[in-house]
Amino acid sequence: MNTSRTPPSRAAASASRTQPQDPSRPLSGFQYSRAQFEALVDQALAHAKALGAMDAAAEVSEGAGLSVSVRKGELENVERNRDKSLGVTVMLGHRRGNASTSDFSSDAIRQTVQAAYDIARFTAEDPCAGLPDAQDVAQEQRDLDLFHPWAIESQQAMHLALACEAAALNTSKRITNSEGAAVSAQQSHFFSAHLREGQTHGAGVFRGGYASSRHTLSVSPIASKGRDMQRDAWYSAMRSAQDLATPQAVGRYAAERALSRLGARKIATVQCPVLFESTLAAGLLGAYVQATSGGALYRNTTFLPKSLGQRVMADHLDIDEDPFILKGKGSSPFDDEGVRVQPRRVLNAGEVQGYFLGSYSARKLGMRTTGHAGGSHNLSLTSRRTQASDDLPAMLRRLGRGLFVTELMGQGVNAVTGDYSRGASGYWVENGVIAYPVHEITIAGNLKDMFMGIEAVGADAYTHGAKTVGSILINRMQIAGS
Repeated sequence: MNTSRTPPSRAAASASRTQPQDPSRPLSGFQYSRAQFEALVDQALAHAKALGAMDAAAEVSEGAGLSVSVRKGELENVERNRDKSLGVTVMLGHRRGNASTSDFSSDAIRQTVQAAYDIARFTAEDPCAGLPDAQDVAQEQRDLDLFHPWAIESQQAMHLALACEAAALNTSKRITNSEGAAVSAQQSHFFSAHLREGQTHGAGVFRGGYASSRHTLSVSPIASKGRDMQRDAWYSAMRSAQDLATPQAVGRYAAERALSRLGARKIATVQCPVLFESTLAAGLLGAYVQATSGGALYRNTTFLPKSLGQRVMADHLDIDEDPFILKGKGSSPFDDEGVRVQPRRVLNAGEVQGYFLGSYSARKLGMRTTGHAGGSHNLSLTSRRTQASDDLPAMLRRLGRGLFVTELMGQGVNAVTGDYSRGASGYWVENGVIAYPVHEITIAGNLKDMFMGIEAVGADAYTHGAKTVGSILINRMQIAGS
C-alpha cells in the first residue's frame, strides 16, 4: 500500500481515432444526421430572409448521455439524457433578436424565427451587435478527433463504478466509507450557419459543425482514524473512454489522498510561501483568463485593465494557446460564432500579448475578435526556469518551509480588485518535506501580487479542463489559522 504524502502517478490507456461517416446517416447514439441538421438550419435562415432579416444565424444541436452512480456497493442512480435545440438570431440593422425551440417541426421553426424577428423589431439599436465580420469567419474546419462515442450500457457503467469504489475501499482498512463513485458518458453534435444580406454561400458566410464526446469516472472515499474523518476524491475525464484511467487506479489514488489527510490540524496565522498543487493551479490561470476577457475589459470590471503589452506576471512565465490539439478538451476548429481560431502566445515573459475577445466585446473595445466567443482553447502556463527534474518532490524542496495547498473552498475572488481569499486545506512543509496535514485555514493575497510572485512552475503538468499547468510556487501569502 502506498502511504506516501506525495501523490502517486496517474494512469491512462491508449488512444484511437474515429473514422469518417456518411453525413446523411446519424452518428452513433444520435437521432439526427448532419444532413438533417443542415436542412433544419437552412429552413430557419430561409424564413428569416423571407421576413426581411438583413443578417441571420441559426444553430441546431443534439446531446445524449448516460450517468450512473453507486454508493457503498449499491446502485444509486441511473440517468439518461437526450436533448435537442434550434436557436435563431435575427439582425435588423443593429437590432438583434434571438429565440429557440426544442420542436423541430416546420411550424415550430417558423414560429421561432418569427419570434426572433419580432424581438429584433422592438430591441434598441446596439452598434456593436451583429454577425462576425466576414474576414474573420473560419473557412477551414479541421478534424480534431473530438468524437469518440462510448456504447456503454447502464449495467456496464454500474460495474465500472463499483470496481472504482471497491478499489478505494480495499486500499486500506481506514477507508471506512464512501460518498460514491460515478460513470458518465456524454456526446453531442451541432451545425450552425450564417446568412448575410445579399449572400447565400461563399466567402464570409459561415457553415460548420462537429460532434464531440466527454466521458468521466470518479470516486470520493472517506478515511477515518478514531474520531477523525477525512474525505477526498479523484476522477478521470477524457474524450475517448479508452483514454480513461482504470477504475482501480482512480480508486486507489483517491483513497491515498484521503488517507494522507488523516491527522489534519490547524496552524497559527502566518505569512509564508504557498505551493498550489497542479490540480488547483489551473484556477489561477482561469483567473488570468477572466481578467483579460472582453466582457470584463469593456465593462471595466477587471483588475488588469489596459494590460495589453504590460507585464502582469513574473518575467519567466509564458502562456500558450493551441485550439488544434487532437482530442483536446478545449479544442475547436472555430469559436462559437464561427470565427477562425489559431495557436498563439497569450503571455510572453510575463507581458500580455493578446486578450480573449468575441466579436461583440472586440467592437466595444475598438479591436478585432481573437476567436474567443465561448472561451479559451487549450491553454498552458509554463516557466522558462522549469527543468525536467522539477517534479512534485522537487517543488516541495523548493518550497522549503510553507504551505502545500491541495484543496480550495469558497469563491472568495474579487474580479475587480484582484483580492483573493479562499478556504484551504493541504500540508505543512518543513525542510522540503511534508510534516503533517492541515485544514480549516484561509489563504489570502491579491492576484496582481500573486502573479508577480510566482517563483516556479513544476514539471508535474496536469490538464484540468482546457488548462494545463504544473504546481505553482508563490513567494508569499497570508495564512489565517487558529
